[in-house]
Amino acid sequence: MKTIIKNGTVVTSGGSFPADILIDGEKIVSIGTIQKELDGDGEDVQVIDAAGKYVFPGAVDVHTHMDLDVGISRAVDDFYDGTVAAVCGGTTSIVDHMAFGSAGIPLHYMFREYEKLAGGKAVIDYGFHGTMQHLDDEILAELETMMADGIPSVKLYMTYNYKMNDAEILQTLRKMKAIHGITAFHCENHDVTEFLKKENREKGNLAPIYHAKSRPNAVEAEAVERVLRLAKMAGNAPVYIVHLSCKESLEAVRRARSAGQKNIFVETCPQYLTLTEERYLDEDGLKYIMSPPLRTQEDCDALWEGIDDGSIQVVATDHCPFNYSKEKQMGKDDFTCCPNGAPGVEERFSILFSEGVKKGRITLQRLVEVACANPCRIYGLAPEKGDIQPGADADIVILDPDASYILSHDRMHGAVDYTMYEGKEIQGEIELVMQRGNVLVKDDQFVGEKGQGRFIHRKPYAAY
Repeated sequence: MKTIIKNGTVVTSGGSFPADILIDGEKIVSIGTIQKELDGDGEDVQVIDAAGKYVFPGAVDVHTHMDLDVGISRAVDDFYDGTVAAVCGGTTSIVDHMAFGSAGIPLHYMFREYEKLAGGKAVIDYGFHGTMQHLDDEILAELETMMADGIPSVKLYMTYNYKMNDAEILQTLRKMKAIHGITAFHCENHDVTEFLKKENREKGNLAPIYHAKSRPNAVEAEAVERVLRLAKMAGNAPVYIVHLSCKESLEAVRRARSAGQKNIFVETCPQYLTLTEERYLDEDGLKYIMSPPLRTQEDCDALWEGIDDGSIQVVATDHCPFNYSKEKQMGKDDFTCCPNGAPGVEERFSILFSEGVKKGRITLQRLVEVACANPCRIYGLAPEKGDIQPGADADIVILDPDASYILSHDRMHGAVDYTMYEGKEIQGEIELVMQRGNVLVKDDQFVGEKGQGRFIHRKPYAAY
């Protein structure tokens, strides 16, 4: 079946322009002026009128945690609930960070577990990042077979129980560079964070605000600078900083790039662009316990500037939802007992359009770059995903820029019981979402089918 999207303003990573889009089956065939005569070519043709609307590529979120088991609790969105929420928010593909498993397991163990978790449930296309828990010769060799299986990225944590030390980080970076992979990092100084948490607990500082006080900007920035130096030692090995949250970390990235270091990629998240640590003082402050924590308005402003000037390449979500009424209450008497994480996969694209484009902080083109095209170019989903161009998958979002609404939990489609952005006025409303030529969302209703998402076999990093 063919589909024509007519009369809209098409927004790509290269710019925006009035055009029609011809879709044949799952693929975009052409962009331009589609002749009316196509209606009489003997095939069924679906015509979608997008007059007055923006036509975006489907957004791609390369940092989610669906069905994540964190030991003390489990994220409440599985791969069905979470991907329904994602697509209702304009996201048509995700790359999920797999959880830690038991000590000593190979990388493929969790890959096989996640194939079971996602298969038959995900409604949109999906991939996985490997997660490293220990390092030995077998694991280094397994990075190659993971890449052959479509997983050319691995994440290392510089904190938590399975944190990697500097020597292990260096070895991993060398190996990933040699096989054209990308290493992602959760950057926080573990020892300092643990000391500050212990110090606050001993003083009786147990309220949510002390989550932020125990993980100050310097804790993240030091770790960012350290991993950048290790990547340089590894011959400019590709490094991807997840959820960068503060101005000092961004400054460290800029310094490294100014000194000539290459292959540095930076991700931030909507919560670090729009929310501040004052939320921890609210009665429901436990909702915002995530790591890194919310920062100051000065940090928010610096991150918007970083997106605008290209210093930040990706905006993802770190979607990791726990119910406020249940799991988050584990921290009501002690912030250190609260599971880390918050929802955001459904809100991301709307927040970026409303707070970014509508308020003049970023352009339409930059929105497509950070939410769609760049994550695909970095992580091996392009050219099928992330942009509107002939030959690409027909993943499409149609948005009315003149509509507005109040964001509330009542509008959300996931399993979690809150949104961090309750009561925020949103300018611009998603009207329709397509994945591979099929309409999955229309007028804020999910109309797709469970399990129709496909595993994305991602490609190696190409920009050497």
